[in-house]
Amino acid sequence: MTEPSQTVVTRFAPSPTGRLHVGNIRTALHNWLLAKRHGGRFLLRIDDTDAARSKEEHVEAIRADLNWLGLIPESEVRQSQRFALYETRFAELVAAGRIYPCYETAQELDLRRKVLLGRGLPPIYDRAALNLTEAERAEKEAAGTAPHWRFLLDHDTPITWEDGIRGTQHFDARQMSDPVIRRADGSWLYMFPSAIDDVDMAVTDVLRGEDHVSNTATQVQMFAALGATAPRFAHAALLTGAEGKLSKRLGSLGVEDLRAEGIEPEALVALLARLGTSDPVDAALDADALAASFDLSRFGRAPARFDEAELARVNATVVHHLPFARVAHLLPAGMGEAAWEAIRPNLSHIGEAAEWWQVITGPVTPPAFDDETRAFLNQAATVAAGLDWGADPWSALTTSLKEATGRKGKALFLPLRQALTAMDHGPDMKTLLPLIDKHEAVARLVQD
Repeated sequence: MTEPSQTVVTRFAPSPTGRLHVGNIRTALHNWLLAKRHGGRFLLRIDDTDAARSKEEHVEAIRADLNWLGLIPESEVRQSQRFALYETRFAELVAAGRIYPCYETAQELDLRRKVLLGRGLPPIYDRAALNLTEAERAEKEAAGTAPHWRFLLDHDTPITWEDGIRGTQHFDARQMSDPVIRRADGSWLYMFPSAIDDVDMAVTDVLRGEDHVSNTATQVQMFAALGATAPRFAHAALLTGAEGKLSKRLGSLGVEDLRAEGIEPEALVALLARLGTSDPVDAALDADALAASFDLSRFGRAPARFDEAELARVNATVVHHLPFARVAHLLPAGMGEAAWEAIRPNLSHIGEAAEWWQVITGPVTPPAFDDETRAFLNQAATVAAGLDWGADPWSALTTSLKEATGRKGKALFLPLRQALTAMDHGPDMKTLLPLIDKHEAVARLVQD
């Protein structure tokens, strides 16, 4: 990837009409990583021009989700506070002839599209509104027909850009409809305010999903009409589920759901940073390392498969390396660092720590043992009662029992684990047993 010659400025621009889902999160992460990679700035823009659907609770949730992930923006702007700027730029382009009023109803436009499609032609707007005289426009407005507004594409200028992921892109403006940028009620659609903001915020790089490629083709001309240089664009392949298509669950899977399932932010960042690239997912890499290795040239054009089972595996690996200080506030009361380090390798998520703390503190309900095993465990209880609990009691216990009974391997270890923990598997007993109170451990071994 060519090193930028200017300070990199990226932005994440969600609409506060719902919670962030994994696709949004990936976009935010890409922009954050690119800015961090080049020592640049990552900005948050709340695209809340749709007053009817935008909710303040969603704005708060977006901030909270980004904070949980560690994707902290340097500043935040809201489109709802920038309408005066949009009006100014709008008036300038109306005066320049690049924005024009249209009076067709939605039903009329839909009928025209159907006619064109029926003839096997692309449903491109025919620019009929440009042929209206001033008198005809005045007549329509006098009759109460408010115009919607379109941006006039330049049919004589090829649309091209070098996409950071997709390579050289070419579009023919004559095969595109002039986009509606403002509704008849005066509200704004996405593309024009977004271009104005990118110019005003000095955004240098826009990373987003490939579903925005056609929007970019239109915005390239909007930047030119605004007298600005377009940012660098890169469009990543969209996420698909493990089954190869975007499942309904994946399309709505949000940070709130993932947190509820015990997914750690480090795991989600590690996975989403590498999905769609040729680089392996590495749970050991922190955010700084991921940013240092972030390279758009590593992204492919194929759909990026988001596998929840893979996320669970990455999450377990992350949990196995989390230090006590990072998780202390999430652990059961009384659980210390030694206990965390003992049980950590057996967890798939932090919430399972409570189950193992119960094993340590008791009570536990071991399985029923046969007479021979009961006798062995009673012998173990006698040995345990005489041990120094601060000097590796597990090794001392098993060594003594092995010498006294001749048992070894599974016959030696499994009954002890079952009696002490009521489990057939779990943390290394060498680290676990000292955490169990000596009197409690002896009581668990005793078979009445």
